[in-house]
Amino acid sequence: MSSPEKKQKTRLFDETGKRLVREIRPLRGWIALCALFCLLLIGCAVAEPELLGRLIDRLYEWTLTRTPGLARSLLPGLGVLLGVFALRAALTYGNSYLLHNVVSRFFCAGLRIRLSDKLRKLPVSYMDRTPAGDVIDRMMDDVSDMADSVYGIVEILLSGFLQMTVIAVILFLTDWRMAIPVVLLAPLSILLSARMAGLGEKHWDSHFELGGKLTSLAEEAYTNYPTTKAFNGEEALRRKYDELSLRHQRSGVFGRFLSSIVQPVIAFVDALAYIAVAVLGGWLILHRGVPIGSVVTMILFAREFSAPLERIAFGLGYVQHVKASAKRVFTLLDLPEEPDPAGTVEGETRGRVELKHVDFSYDPEKPLIRDLNMDIRPGQKVAIVGPTGAGKTTIVNLLMRFYDISAGQILIDGRDAAGLSRAENRNLFAMVLQDTWLFKGTVAENVAYGSPEATREEVEKACDYAYCDHFIRRLPQGYDTVISEDSTAVSAGQKQLLTIARALLANRPLLILDEATSNVDTRTELLIQKAMDRLMGGRTCFVIAHRLSTIVDADLILVLRDGQIAEQGTHKSLLAQKGFYYELFRSQYAI
Repeated sequence: MSSPEKKQKTRLFDETGKRLVREIRPLRGWIALCALFCLLLIGCAVAEPELLGRLIDRLYEWTLTRTPGLARSLLPGLGVLLGVFALRAALTYGNSYLLHNVVSRFFCAGLRIRLSDKLRKLPVSYMDRTPAGDVIDRMMDDVSDMADSVYGIVEILLSGFLQMTVIAVILFLTDWRMAIPVVLLAPLSILLSARMAGLGEKHWDSHFELGGKLTSLAEEAYTNYPTTKAFNGEEALRRKYDELSLRHQRSGVFGRFLSSIVQPVIAFVDALAYIAVAVLGGWLILHRGVPIGSVVTMILFAREFSAPLERIAFGLGYVQHVKASAKRVFTLLDLPEEPDPAGTVEGETRGRVELKHVDFSYDPEKPLIRDLNMDIRPGQKVAIVGPTGAGKTTIVNLLMRFYDISAGQILIDGRDAAGLSRAENRNLFAMVLQDTWLFKGTVAENVAYGSPEATREEVEKACDYAYCDHFIRRLPQGYDTVISEDSTAVSAGQKQLLTIARALLANRPLLILDEATSNVDTRTELLIQKAMDRLMGGRTCFVIAHRLSTIVDADLILVLRDGQIAEQGTHKSLLAQKGFYYELFRSQYAI
């Protein structure tokens, strides 16, 4: 990293710091109330030394005169002083409550809502290349740290600078000679704070980046826990986790060290000012006749002046900690959103799908689909087959608008799909993926995921069509049994049948099955075929499969090879050609 970059990185209020302040701006009403509390607290802090100084002067005068009525003369001042202490305690509690329970929580909730909305607008490619654990870490831990920035900026920095300014004025009004050493050392304290706090920022950046990686590793490990156990991968996983954890710990230690060392250094500088005031005050008492109460007041004010300096020192180190989290959150918020036109589907969808001269690649330097053309008539059952990497699942991604094509057109009933909103486009398709997905909820809720207004009768009918009603009714609570992706109450094949029932219930004109029978046994596969035959009437269906036995009755089979259609036809006609499809079929069933 070049020198200018380092300077930019260690600045307290660089672009990230300024943006943090802008993010807090919508809370300015609450912050103004907090600032008012701070001013009242400063008033209390100023009044306390003054009142105490007067009481000491009154006590000193009594030691010289021994006049009666000392208690009567001190009680009013003591009562006022106690009242100021009580008011300060109440204001401190109120300010802390307001910042932590109102402002910070409101800020935190609003930021998480914005992140959730942002993720909804990001392309699927972002989630494909980003570990889920890292996204979760940004939405939870990093946002929580940013919410705490409200407390740090308002309570620590704002109140600290306000208190310093007020006390500095009072110090000069009380005795300018004792005020000079206190005020002159303040800029040195602040410069040291800012400089040392900035040194810790790079360590906090690394700390939070490694925290995201740790969350991702833990999420992957427990999501695939049976695989880890089956291959005895616990030790390798433990070593990887230990390595990341150690690096995470070290970066945190360095960050905390550089942040925490600020306060002792500032406390030392403040102590010098405190000693200077005490020594100078003693000299003024002896040689200039300054009252003892005035010197005590100045010493107390010097101590009050050092308190905000120490808070500011802590705040500067704390802000660097928060900025590291903010960078990760802002990076996510600033990602470019995928364009989404506002076109809607008009009239009934018949289900004709055309791909005209379609080009696409995940990596621009590695072309995948080139000049792909196909014309699917309404109601056809179309099978897409080919070796791994030929582009079968990619076609599904393009039809569903998970990815946008590089060139060409995809037409649905003659209308360019690129002109439809993504929600409208996806609302035309029901989809069953190779990997089942069930959320934690009842069986009925899982089946009705794509059709939240469906009745229980419709849910049960869809399950009957998908041949899963019989095993659902054997569950402990039937359709009200709570299941999830990790549930052992239903087998892998039964989970797949539930996702097929979900697609059946959605009742959309286009249907996609991406390796839908890969996780089921032969008997279940036959049941699925029967269920799909019931659904096929008047609907266009795309079936992607490696097991060619599942698509022998397809109206049209498209054989992909290197991103292009190598052959097309029915099962019998393709076997008769004895081309690439014949070789694929023979490789599976030659025995």
